[in-house]
Amino acid sequence: MTNDTVQSATAQRKQPRRRIDGVLLLDKPLGISSQAAVTRAKNLLHAVKAGHTGTLDPMAGGLLPICFGEATKFSHLLLNSDKAYAATVRLGMTTTTGDMEGEVTASSDVRPTREEVEAVLHRFRGGIMQTPPMYSALKHEGQPLYKYARAGKELPRVPRPVNIIALDLVGLGRDELRIRVECGKGTYIRVLAEDIGRELGCGACLAALRRTAVGKFQLEQGAVTLEDLQRLSEADRETRLLPVDVLVAALPRIDLGPGQARQIVTGQGLEWPETLAAGLARIYGPGQDFLGVVEIQAPHRIVARRLLAQGTVI
Repeated sequence: MTNDTVQSATAQRKQPRRRIDGVLLLDKPLGISSQAAVTRAKNLLHAVKAGHTGTLDPMAGGLLPICFGEATKFSHLLLNSDKAYAATVRLGMTTTTGDMEGEVTASSDVRPTREEVEAVLHRFRGGIMQTPPMYSALKHEGQPLYKYARAGKELPRVPRPVNIIALDLVGLGRDELRIRVECGKGTYIRVLAEDIGRELGCGACLAALRRTAVGKFQLEQGAVTLEDLQRLSEADRETRLLPVDVLVAALPRIDLGPGQARQIVTGQGLEWPETLAAGLARIYGPGQDFLGVVEIQAPHRIVARRLLAQGTVI
């Protein structure tokens, strides 16, 4: 590392943190954890607060939306959203971890035909039961399962229902199968790869994984790499942030006048003349400012549920 690089890194660390609000669509690289990617993006923007919206393993790359500042209040909405992946499955091999990073436990020369693959994929579409892997962050007695796995301990896990919305064959070679997966929350693609291999009679593990969508966000919609972000000026980096309310764009919208907005942000319920279906809604105040999320409790009443820090907005 050159002296100039060291001085630049030191200057970046010393720069004061700023309050930044918004959502960054990051194309996470391979080889680092989701939290490491968040930390690097946070440092590049000199932000006070940031968090991701769903873990990607170090061996996986692709879309990782990062919430900054007030956007972290709504990040749970993406945690529960559907995801899409491009996956490569290695045929004829099983491992301790369900991917190429583990030790090989079995191998096979059996290879399926395209027709056999299509038939097996069909069985995994829709609602299925899936057993969480030992190499996962799920906890048992306060410890993540992967710690038990690394110590050579196998614990019983209860199968859970997951939803495979779409499962399409993209390509088939002798030793690999490429698939596109759209799935609901809680789905492990490593386990899906293992289960497909078991049904095919050859065994399989996950060889590569790239997340292409999280909820309505698509990788092709301007996701930026850490390297691209680093090359930008500080001002240009901030322009890559989407506004906070993109996280709640699917909710119905309510526009409030000054008095109504003041009433909501001070914790009071609000009688609303329009008839609205019960559930959550996003609210906007004077000047079209996004204020947060309310709950419609009755046809004519709304109450605050999660609001932005207002400052002088109202």
